[in-house]
Formats: sequence, C-alpha cells, structure tokens
Amino acid sequence: MTFVGGGPVVEELDAKFWRVTEPLVYRGDTEEFVIPAGFRTDFASVPRPFVWLIPRYGLYTRAAILHDYLRSSDAVSVADADGLFRRCLRELGVSVPRRWMMWSAVRAGSRLRGASARDIVRFVVTAAPSVFFLAVPAAVVTVFLALFWMVELAFWAGGRLAQRTDAPPPEPQMKAA
Repeated sequence: MTFVGGGPVVEELDAKFWRVTEPLVYRGDTEEFVIPAGFRTDFASVPRPFVWLIPRYGLYTRAAILHDYLRSSDAVSVADADGLFRRCLRELGVSVPRRWMMWSAVRAGSRLRGASARDIVRFVVTAAPSVFFLAVPAAVVTVFLALFWMVELAFWAGGRLAQRTDAPPPEPQMKAA
C-alpha cells in the first residue's frame, strides 16, 4: 500500500498542466495502478483563493496524480477513486486537517456533479461550518489578489507607455564645399 520509487518525474506543459515523464506506480492491497508516461495532470485542483492554504503540489502530489488518473481512466468507481485518494494522503503523511479538507473537496465535487437542487442545499447546510471557517480568509485573499492584479496592470501599462524604441540616429549629411 504505497507508491513505488521516488517522487513523480514530470515536465511542465503550460502554467496549469504537467506531463508525467516516467511511469508512477501505486501498489494497493489487491491492485496495482500504473500511471503511464505521457499522462497529463494539473496536480491538486485547488481554486485560486485557497492556494494559500493548500498549494497545488506538495507532499500529496503523487496522490493527486493518481486521483486524476483514476478519474480519467475509469479503472475504479468515482467513490473508490476518492477513497484511494484519501488513503494515499494518509500514507503520504498529510496532516489530518489538510487531508480532511482535500478529501472533502474532492468528494463534494464528485457528489455535486449532476446533483439536484435539493442535494446541493443539503450539502451546503452540512458544509456550513467549513464554509464559515474558510470564507473570511478566502474573501481577504481574493480582495488582495485583485488589488495585486490591478497594481501589476498599472506597472505593465506604465512600462508600455515609458518604453522607448531605439531608432537609429540620423545619418550626418555632408556639405559640399
């Protein structure tokens, strides 16, 4: 019940996606899952306002890659993929609060996909304590991200306005004597 070998070997494709360049192997109780070289992942799919709390990669990167693979390959059911994700988080030594938040988010995403309005309301009422716990910091982070983007835009615009083109100096003209 562990990953075989060291950490994942990946290459960056763009700002969001990575490609596994060497197979990543997870041995469970009864099954072995091999994420093939060439598999595309985004690591942990964390909404931007929460990246300060749970970065997109870390101790749990291999678990996130395995979960992405299991969800895309239909090797196991959605519930089993989510359960394996939680078990991998525990095996990798992810702390209980972080593990719970990550698994809850993954499970909520799986359960709410195609859910009825009644199921969504039931989930929101059940998840209210977590939402309350995260709402204030997420709002603060979102406000300051927006502020940072505005400052970045202002500096970019100022740089574009101040940018000079280096035109060649005019050639000297010779006067006839």
